[in-house]
Amino acid sequence: MAEKPKSMVLGVVVAAVFAGLGQMVIRKIKADRAARDNRVTVPLDAETRAKISDALRTPSK
Repeated sequence: MAEKPKSMVLGVVVAAVFAGLGQMVIRKIKADRAARDNRVTVPLDAETRAKISDALRTPSK
C-alpha cells in the first residue's frame, strides 16, 4: 500500500509561529538595550521632588 502524503500546512504554521516569536524577542532585546543606553538621568531639585511626593500621597478623586 502506498503511504498517504502528509500535509505541509502544520509545519509551515509552526515555522511561522516560531519565526514571529523570535522576531518579537529580538525586538524586545533591542528596545531594552536602546532604552538602557539612551537613559538620561537628571538630578531633581527639591521643588520637583516635593511635587512628585505630594502627587503620590494625595489620593485621586
